[in-house]
Amino acid sequence: MVWAKRAAALGVAAILGVAGPALAETLVVRASGPSARNYPPGAKLADGGSLLLKAGDVVTLLDAKGTRTLRGPGRFGVTAAASAAPASNVTLAALLDTKRVRRARTGAVRGALGEAPAVAKRPNLWLVDIAQPGALCVADPAAVRLWRVDATKPLSLRISGGGVQAAASFAAGETIAAWPATLPVKDGASYRLEAGGRSSDIRFALLNAADTGLDGTAAALIAHGCQAQLDLLVETAAR
Repeated sequence: MVWAKRAAALGVAAILGVAGPALAETLVVRASGPSARNYPPGAKLADGGSLLLKAGDVVTLLDAKGTRTLRGPGRFGVTAAASAAPASNVTLAALLDTKRVRRARTGAVRGALGEAPAVAKRPNLWLVDIAQPGALCVADPAAVRLWRVDATKPLSLRISGGGVQAAASFAAGETIAAWPATLPVKDGASYRLEAGGRSSDIRFALLNAADTGLDGTAAALIAHGCQAQLDLLVETAAR
């Protein structure tokens, strides 16, 4: 039993890119307030350093263990305290996995008693949210899949760009569909997705093989302007 738990932990660490004593970086992923310009998203902070925040400052840092949010005023160490609770490795492993993007059947997402239904979020960072426009970072072009929030009805989708177009479809109850093989997934490729009288424009940005782990992935998302994916990563990695 102990051996099985250790093996599972090592597998998760390998997916996250944090196995062993490899050094990870601390990144600024969000900043607002009077000192925001001193801590731009993507800035790398040295271990042992500190941040001096004023009243109204809110800075979110990310490292190999997850994210933490600092609120001013005060001076805060870059390195998280040892007692800080780590992020959910299982959830993060599923979010970052480029290979096992499974077909899903989901119904309405329920909130707590008396609350409005919660908004469903992409279960995997690399899924193409058909309602989310903007830059879309891709770690593995062969693993690109389409995703939608509402799976109650069948949906036909038209995708066009670069002088070509193709169709994709979701069956009732399905949230994930295949990306058309006839449309190239390459760096800079732009496409318009149209369904149900609505449209959104996306642009692919291919990541390098070295962009792994929480810190490497976050840095790449920031560099390519993949804000929606960065927001999802930051929220999932919060501790």
